[in-house]
Amino acid sequence: MMPQRSHLVGFGSYLPKKIVTNDDLAHYVDTSHEWIYERTGIVQRHISDEQETAVYMGTQAALKALEFAGEKAEEVDAIFVATSTPDQIFPSTAARIQAELSIKHGFAMDITAACSGFVYALATANAFILSGQIKNALVIGTEVYSRLLDWSDRRTCVLFGDGAGAVLVKAKNKEGGILSSHLHSDGSIGDILYVDGALGIKDASGYIRMNGREVFRHAVMRLSEVVDEALKSNGMTKESVNWLVPHQANLRIIKAMGKKLGLMDSQVIVTVDRHANTSAASIPLALDEAIRGGRIKKDDTILLEALGGGLTWGAILAIY
Repeated sequence: MMPQRSHLVGFGSYLPKKIVTNDDLAHYVDTSHEWIYERTGIVQRHISDEQETAVYMGTQAALKALEFAGEKAEEVDAIFVATSTPDQIFPSTAARIQAELSIKHGFAMDITAACSGFVYALATANAFILSGQIKNALVIGTEVYSRLLDWSDRRTCVLFGDGAGAVLVKAKNKEGGILSSHLHSDGSIGDILYVDGALGIKDASGYIRMNGREVFRHAVMRLSEVVDEALKSNGMTKESVNWLVPHQANLRIIKAMGKKLGLMDSQVIVTVDRHANTSAASIPLALDEAIRGGRIKKDDTILLEALGGGLTWGAILAIY
C-alpha cells in the first residue's frame, strides 16, 4: 500500500465587490496608471468594505473549497489560517471561521508569515496529515491589507489588495499530492518589510513600511534558492514542472522565476494584474482560478513559492 499523502482536493476564493483601478488611485495620490503598471504589472485591486472582514472572506472561500471537493464542513479535522490582518488579536481568525462553519471538533489556528503565510500553513497541514494526527484540513489565506496602508504613500498603497483563498487537503493512500515543503526565514533582515505598529508600541503608525529595492533583490535570490532545493529534494529537474503558481507581488519577480524554470508565460499563473498583492491570499486565489479555469489538470506538477516579511520564504512541490 502507498504511504499516506496529502492531496489537494478542494479550491475556493472570495474577492471583495469594490474594485479600485490605478486611475482611481491617481485621483488622491501622486501616481498614474503607467507608473504603477510599469513597475508592478498591477492594473486594479479589490478593497473590502466593513462587512468583508478576514473571517467573512475566509469563510466564503472555505465554503467554496468544500463544495468543490464534495465534502461536508463537519468532516474537517483542522483549520489553518494564514493572515497578517486578523479581525481580532484573539480569538484567532481560524477559530472564528471554525464557528462560522459550525464545526465542533478538531482544532483551528492562525499562522503569521506575511506573504509566505499560505505556504507555511499548507506545509503545516501537510505535516499533521503525514503524522497521522488528522485526515484532512482547510488551509485558508485571508487578508485585509487595506487596513495597513498609508493611502498617501504611493510606494506602498498601490501594491496591495484584499481577498481570500482556500484549499482543502485530504489524506489519501495514493501517489501524487504534496511531494515536499521547504520553509526558511531570516529575522536579521526583517526591517526591509514590516508593519510599523503593535499593541503596546507608543506612537506607531500601524502602516506597512518597505524597502522595495532590497525586497526585490532578496525575493529573486531566495526564491531561486528554494526552488532549486525543492527540485533537488525530489530528484526532479525544472522540466518536470508544469505550472508555477507564485506569490503575486510583482510581475517582474514572477517573470524572473518563470524564466529560471524555463517555463513559457502560459505556464505561469498570474493574477497580480487584477488582484494586486493579497499577501497570504494570493497563492490560493491564483490556484482556484487556474483549477476552475481548466488550466491546471489532474497529474500536473505544480510549484508554489512565496517570500514575505520576516523575512520568510518557502516552496511546495505537488502533483494535482
